[in-house]
Amino acid sequence: MKHNRDMDETEGGNCYWANMPPELLREVLMKIEDSESSWPARKHVVACAGVCKSWREIIKELVKTLEVSGKITFPISIKQPGPRESLIQCFVKRNRATQMHYLYLSLSQALADDGKFLLAARRFRRPTFTEYVISLHPDYIFRAGGSYIGKLRSNFLGNKFVVYDALPPHAGAKMLQNRSTQMVGSKQISPRVHTGNYAVAQITYELNVLGARSPRRMHCVMDAIPASAIKPGGVAPTQIDFPISNADSFPTIPYFRSKSSGFDLSPFAPLDSQRGASLVLRNEAPRWNEQLHCWCLNFHGRVTVASVKNFQLVAYPENGLVGAENEKIFLQFGKVGKDVFTMDYCYPLSAFQAFAISLSSFDTKSTRE
Repeated sequence: MKHNRDMDETEGGNCYWANMPPELLREVLMKIEDSESSWPARKHVVACAGVCKSWREIIKELVKTLEVSGKITFPISIKQPGPRESLIQCFVKRNRATQMHYLYLSLSQALADDGKFLLAARRFRRPTFTEYVISLHPDYIFRAGGSYIGKLRSNFLGNKFVVYDALPPHAGAKMLQNRSTQMVGSKQISPRVHTGNYAVAQITYELNVLGARSPRRMHCVMDAIPASAIKPGGVAPTQIDFPISNADSFPTIPYFRSKSSGFDLSPFAPLDSQRGASLVLRNEAPRWNEQLHCWCLNFHGRVTVASVKNFQLVAYPENGLVGAENEKIFLQFGKVGKDVFTMDYCYPLSAFQAFAISLSSFDTKSTRE
């Protein structure tokens, strides 16, 4: 590896990797990354970047923030807003027997391929509420574990939910003080930031007297995202550091920090000066189809099974004024099989936020199916 690098950087050197067409090299690296079932270790990323100049340029693209690269390559990408101009396509698999839900990144245009594992959530029923614990590990789903990244909690009626992040989404974020806060702040997580439960979103379903046969109304208040984030030039908080002690399994990024991205990459930049009001999302109202005799939404082929769980989220108009940003879909979720659902999201939502919102659709009491 060192020999190749030296040959490439020496005048007149003849490195086979360096002479490979960039398009082919990029395709090779993408296929290798997609074939891996686990997150790449820091040493492997550094090793790839050290092969030659061509490899280094490709790796620079991969380690940029998700908004810029459009690639979910590292665990921190799950906490970063998606790209602005395209949807990140994922799917969720549900295991009714174990009360588990798994989020995968789609690797093809198929509605449900093998996918790349991203997150897991387990449902815990309590006497007065229901809770989904969200983890980076597919099997170790506990708040005290180093892979815990947040949770979703419902009220007794199952029509109101709060999304909690294990890390502060911005400076001045208020932490929920309870017993689980101390459990999360264990030695398994780096003490560089205070870990606990930070409320980042509130989800409300209006009670539907007609039950599951009529469409629901859904509102999401994104406490960690300013309403200005969806406007031209708007910015949402972007985490770039994942302070988990096991650096080999959960590396911090970026290794090549871009200064040309045009926005502050500080993971805990003050939000109060940016936000004004929080972003509010609502579900797109479905239309009644006389021929099919059902309520319909256009998912552009990403949803194939009718279900009350299906929804699309758009921005709630400020002051009653509807603009172009109010027609854009920021999250859509829908059924494609018995226990398989597609989930697509984009800026300013992150995969973690989108997954937590989608989980609320499973636990709304009027939508049990």
